[in-house]
Amino acid sequence: MNKEDALKTLVGKKITNIKGLEKESDEVSFFTDDGNVYKFHHSQACCESVALNDFDGSAEDLIGATVLSAEEVEGECEAPEHADSYTWTFYKIETDKGGLWMRWLGESNGYYSEGVDFIWVNKPD
Repeated sequence: MNKEDALKTLVGKKITNIKGLEKESDEVSFFTDDGNVYKFHHSQACCESVALNDFDGSAEDLIGATVLSAEEVEGECEAPEHADSYTWTFYKIETDKGGLWMRWLGESNGYYSEGVDFIWVNKPD
């Protein structure tokens, strides 16, 4: 399943908890009332780092909210200091109780992935 389709699986779900929504976190998990867990993260290799650089929204405000849309959004930001290569990745999640914007920064020596993965951890059988 590609990332766009995976993000669509979050739509219509009611959020019961969000963990990891803090600056420099390398994983943000969304828990839903149907027992599923969805994660934004990066499988770390040797010479790169990917972390949540900034966000706008509150985990507490979204508890009990139903997701209306979830998408990766293109954008540009300033170049980070001391990075040979970098990638900015933005996510926008809208709910019936407000929105959440996440800005992730991936840095490497140019030979490794700098992207954010979105995975559906608990899939129904």
